[in-house]
Amino acid sequence: MTETAAKPLRLALVGNPNCGKTALFNLLTGSRQKVANYAGVTVERKEGRLQTPAGRRLTLLDLPGAYSFQAASLDEAVTRDICRGFYPGEPAPDLLVCVVDATNLRLHLRFALEVRELGKPMVLAVNMMDAAKRRGIEIDLDALQRELGVPVVETVAVRRDGGRALMTQLDAMAERLHPPERRMPDHADASARIEDALHAETRRLLALAVRMPERTARVDDALDRWLLHPVAGLLVLIVVMFLIFQAVFSWATPLADAIEAGTGWFVGVVGNAMPEGPLKSLVTEGIIAGLGGIVVFLPQILILFAFILALEESGYLPRAAFLLDRLMFKAGLSGRSFIPLLSSFACAVPGIMATRSIQDPRDRIATILVAPLMTCSARLPVYALLIAAFIPNREVGGLFNLQGLVLFGLYVAAILSALLVATVMKRWRRWKASGEGGEHALLLELPSYRVPHPRDLLIGLWERAVIFLKRVGGIILALTILLWFLLTFPAPPAGALGPAIDYSFAGRIGHAMTAVFAPLGFNWQICIALIPGLAAREVAVSSLATVYALSAADDAAAADALTPLLAQDWSLATALSLLVWYIYAPMCISTLATIKRETNSWKQMGFATFYLFALAYLASLLTYQVAVALGAG
Repeated sequence: MTETAAKPLRLALVGNPNCGKTALFNLLTGSRQKVANYAGVTVERKEGRLQTPAGRRLTLLDLPGAYSFQAASLDEAVTRDICRGFYPGEPAPDLLVCVVDATNLRLHLRFALEVRELGKPMVLAVNMMDAAKRRGIEIDLDALQRELGVPVVETVAVRRDGGRALMTQLDAMAERLHPPERRMPDHADASARIEDALHAETRRLLALAVRMPERTARVDDALDRWLLHPVAGLLVLIVVMFLIFQAVFSWATPLADAIEAGTGWFVGVVGNAMPEGPLKSLVTEGIIAGLGGIVVFLPQILILFAFILALEESGYLPRAAFLLDRLMFKAGLSGRSFIPLLSSFACAVPGIMATRSIQDPRDRIATILVAPLMTCSARLPVYALLIAAFIPNREVGGLFNLQGLVLFGLYVAAILSALLVATVMKRWRRWKASGEGGEHALLLELPSYRVPHPRDLLIGLWERAVIFLKRVGGIILALTILLWFLLTFPAPPAGALGPAIDYSFAGRIGHAMTAVFAPLGFNWQICIALIPGLAAREVAVSSLATVYALSAADDAAAADALTPLLAQDWSLATALSLLVWYIYAPMCISTLATIKRETNSWKQMGFATFYLFALAYLASLLTYQVAVALGAG
């Protein structure tokens, strides 16, 4: 075909989640792939290029996993529309490659039949044939091909040559694409519902072509007896999550410190090479420091996603979601919300990015909106400063430290607040969806356990790094430069004695803000510190040091110098009010930028900003006024 030879043939990989489709995509395309989003939605679009043994160039699209074309999620709707050729701006695929799990044909064949009913040229790739053979499952591929009326090949996505049969078949089909030779069987009752007919045909094909000694593997059954147990399973999950939590904190720290040190060294080198002036300040304090503030998040993100990808590839992640679904559902979330929220204790940015594993769009939005309430590590410098300055370092009951109890109370307050907000959102969504079917159940496939392939993990981590730097970096860098401008200009007049920040636009804004924040007990110094704190919460400590005209080499030294001064200058009510403020206020441009990118909606980002600021203001106002009434003012 002249037209086919002139341009690359467009293929689309389609299949159920957990069928090994993405692993097959990685095997076929390697590093020749790019990741973006489909126009107007947050669903991930992955496209790659490959070349067959005969030298044919092909374009391969990895479609989101789907259980049915009766779409129950945005992912399934995108897959359905692209397969049918109806998706705006997306060319219809020339050939569909439907991937099925050889160890779970009872579920996956039903969707393959639905794909066949589209009447488009199609290949059935029976993946994980090695695992099926180890379990004693016998599959007659010739019988399947004869009965389905489409080419059937076996693949093993975790082996280097595991896609050879598929590539050979694509070469054979490239000259002339044939639609399926058969559709629904002639003996099907014309009056029967299509769903019943699909299930009946699936049972017929299984009886003809598949011999399965056991429905599930013995290893899977043995592991599930422990990992899905209501008590033992939760204990295992707690241990796994604790290890992830510790790794994100401890493993990322040396890498983040190295990035910060490298950024500081580079700022020094560039600063020494440039003459004094606004351009030097922009390059060093705005651009380089801004980029460093973006890249410093990468270690946490990559470590977190390494665990998430490994758990997902191993088959454990759906089981964790199943275990926690009932508990999370009571708060208006789902079991899939647990890991994103837990990871938000390290940083809300990777936590929000991790919500991509949540298929239901309403659950995903709710999780994104409450993720900033988790007490991220950036709040700790502020908490440590204020607790050390205002909370006595004494024992309580001979076992606990009062300062530690206050810190623990801040974490508990954040968790309870997140559950409360999620519950309110659940009730509000129920009213909004009163005509849309109401609540929905969590439907999960529990795949067989398997060892994650290093290639897929590395490709996945590379994709996440690129996505983070591209999607979040631009916004953060632009806003960081804007903050630099507000903090730098105008310069203090000749002979000025106060700190330079007091004369800048940010300083003037801070003085004007006192009219709004005075009921919370915030003075003008606190208001000024809140402005650069928008870039990152932990900047508030060094900002307060600058405002109070202190000179410190780092945040730790600034905190040591600030502690006695704040204890003398602020009331306990003010300190408690600021602590409560930091539980809720979205003082992090990175988080807001990530919400915008992940939801593709200014409205959602604006709502998150508004409700978090409103919560922070009301909670701080109540805290300050009650504390003053009790004599702490």
